Amino acid sequence: MNTADQYLKTIFLVEQLEDGPAATGELADRLGVSPASVNEMVGKLEDRGLVTHEKYKGASVTDDGEARAREALQTYCILERFLANVLDVDDFRAEARQLEPVIDETVADRLDMIIDREPQCPECFDADADACGLLVEEGIEADD
Repeated sequence: MNTADQYLKTIFLVEQLEDGPAATGELADRLGVSPASVNEMVGKLEDRGLVTHEKYKGASVTDDGEARAREALQTYCILERFLANVLDVDDFRAEARQLEPVIDETVADRLDMIIDREPQCPECFDADADACGLLVEEGIEADD
């Protein structure tokens, strides 16, 4: 997964929460970057046809952007479940966020074989909790 995928995933989730375009300020807060960095990346993603951006309204993923966002979300869920269920890492969310940008598709696929991922992933992701909903249901609460 790369930085562009993290942005797509975040735009996708904020769109779900807000039921509309993701404001750049909200994206900056969630990603821990400056609004200028968000504007720069949103511009790049728009050039690639992955998002649309309307000034003062926000960014929305296109169909292609949504497909990549769902893949990124699935990788993140795989990381969370592996760290929580296999390695029993207490602060699995923080660890997943740190590993997210450096995990490639091959590693994610291999971790996926280990965790026996649920078929509804990534639909299981709870945007409000910013965590895999199945982990919360299983009694593993996300720390923050």
